[in-house]
Amino acid sequence: MQRCLISHLEVQAFIERCMTTVGAKPHHARSLAEVLVEADSRGHYSHGLNRMDMYLKDVQTGICAVDGEPVVDRENAATALVDGNNLLGPVVANFCMNLAIRKAKEAGIGWVVAHGSNHFGIAGHYAMKALKENMIGMSFTNTSPLVVPTRGRERTLGTNPLSVAAPGRDGDSFVLDTATSAVALGKVELNERRGDTIPDGWGCDPQGHLTTDPKRVLSGGGLVPVGGSEATGGYKGYGLGMMVEVFCGILAGAQYSKYVRTWKVTDRVANLGQCFVAINPENFASGFNERMSDLLSIQRHQDPADPNSPVLAAGDPERINIKKCEEMGGIPYHINVVKYINDCAKKVGVKKVLPCDKSVSV
Repeated sequence: MQRCLISHLEVQAFIERCMTTVGAKPHHARSLAEVLVEADSRGHYSHGLNRMDMYLKDVQTGICAVDGEPVVDRENAATALVDGNNLLGPVVANFCMNLAIRKAKEAGIGWVVAHGSNHFGIAGHYAMKALKENMIGMSFTNTSPLVVPTRGRERTLGTNPLSVAAPGRDGDSFVLDTATSAVALGKVELNERRGDTIPDGWGCDPQGHLTTDPKRVLSGGGLVPVGGSEATGGYKGYGLGMMVEVFCGILAGAQYSKYVRTWKVTDRVANLGQCFVAINPENFASGFNERMSDLLSIQRHQDPADPNSPVLAAGDPERINIKKCEEMGGIPYHINVVKYINDCAKKVGVKKVLPCDKSVSV
């Protein structure tokens, strides 16, 4: 398949240009661009450039604030409650994760929750910030109700993603970044934009029946929890989704469950709840990094069922994708995604759009 090859810097500058055009502060636009480009370079195209239209709409309609900064409502040595002031999600999330890391340096753990936030991109971006300080990082967020529970058809939970990052030796790490639904909605959106079907087990139509048509999922249907039906363990994904809601919407005093606004509908502020945790391993048993690397090594050196598909640990597929992008000299985007995003940019008055003069086979 032929893809448009665009450099990281070009995509970063383009996103910043688009966001500042609709009124975002330059450093806020930069925070958003960084997480979207990282998502694409890690292979999570559902949460990268493909999502920029949503952020543009939120700022352009005024439903997401552009003025001010996050503030701390209350705190003690290890915890804090933050008011995101309805700013772009990455702005709120960076503030909270940095605060959690500072607290972990002093108290061994930092646990920060935020209300008044918005969609923050890939959860792993924030959990991985802790790795730079040799700490365990965790991030959670609630999202719009898009998941169909194992019983009934009412959508009461979002994809409610979570991420955990833990450092090993010599820069190696465990990085889990996952939705608590079978798949993130962005992957369904991406398939629809490409004109592709979706795998069986990703989502349901408006009547609650499994479908491979992304349009049916996006027009009144929903996603299914991790595990699928109750018989195959879907209740576990459903429970994990509720756990994220406890850490985010409930603990932070933000919107939760069916009270969160409908996905991409800008009739009211999102007021998402988010949670960020940093844990300093030095406050626990010595040798954490060595044991972490040993665990990763044990997993990776198992005999694979398919000799051509080695056993990987969480974070390995992303590292492989990053290396491929580096070797190609850019990020390979589907032409339909580039055309769609360029059209969105032109509509808000951005003249210099993304080039698509370089192609690569993937």
